[in-house]
Amino acid sequence: MLYNSFDTLSQKETYDLLFQNYPDVVNVVQMCEMLGGISTKTAYKLLRANKIEHFKIGRAYKIPKINILLYLQHMTQHYSTSHCNALVH
Repeated sequence: MLYNSFDTLSQKETYDLLFQNYPDVVNVVQMCEMLGGISTKTAYKLLRANKIEHFKIGRAYKIPKINILLYLQHMTQHYSTSHCNALVH
């Protein structure tokens, strides 16, 4: 099991705790909150570019929480922290 700098929780456990109050499928506003308060404009860009898997019901975007977690995991594993400024607010 991989541990974060606190040496007590894995990355998955940390994300699970951080986002436990969010439903399994979130809307764009909730996704913005989960990603550190990014703008809805940025969120829609991520969705339109298929950076985060999602589906639509009518015109409304629906994003499974697991897909946001996978996106965060990908960002933290493949990019230095300087590339993750959008996640820090």
